[in-house]
Amino acid sequence: MDKQEKIRKAYTDFVLENGTPPPSIFQLAKKLKLSEAEFYQEYTSFESIEADIWLGFFKQALDTLEADPVYQTYSVREKLLAFYYTWIEVLKAQRSVAVFSYNRIREGMATVSPVAKVRMNRQSPRILQPFKEAYYEYVRDLLAEGRESKEVEPRPFLADRYADGLWAQTLFILQFWVNDVSKNFEKTDTAIEKSVNTAFDLIGRSPLDSLFDLAKFIYHNR
Repeated sequence: MDKQEKIRKAYTDFVLENGTPPPSIFQLAKKLKLSEAEFYQEYTSFESIEADIWLGFFKQALDTLEADPVYQTYSVREKLLAFYYTWIEVLKAQRSVAVFSYNRIREGMATVSPVAKVRMNRQSPRILQPFKEAYYEYVRDLLAEGRESKEVEPRPFLADRYADGLWAQTLFILQFWVNDVSKNFEKTDTAIEKSVNTAFDLIGRSPLDSLFDLAKFIYHNR
């Protein structure tokens, strides 16, 4: 177990046992028999530990998928569905920590002004930022693959916002799962299926695209 992993484990153990972060970095470092300087070489705050935990959830889900040869044969829609199902399974295994951190994010949002809240919603809370950046990299590759397979329609102006819409969908799924009280979180599975299918119905080719192509053809051949 490397130093970062030891710190994450000590932090999550404290959170699970006490329902609150440690009183200070000094006390957590002392428990680990580390100097503060050694601790700060790995993490600069408790927020940065939680940010690494969320990024770890994402990486674990993606590593699981990429190790499965069948995943590579899926359509883009199926790949995104598989990602969310796998990600939720990862979260289930560490639900107490995930819900604790998520609630801390929500509490932090509740204390800021409405203007600051809008800005934070656009940028995502700092705790989720590394996860968001990794997710965007993943989903942009999926969207590029979808354009090649004709599953994703490259609409002018709108196409650049597809990744933003899918990130908003990710936050919706996370919130739904945190609040889900159904057996084995079955309603979350349904929410994933419906939200992903709706997203691909919107970013895929539709009758309106055909109508636009026809209008463009008629205009250029008057």
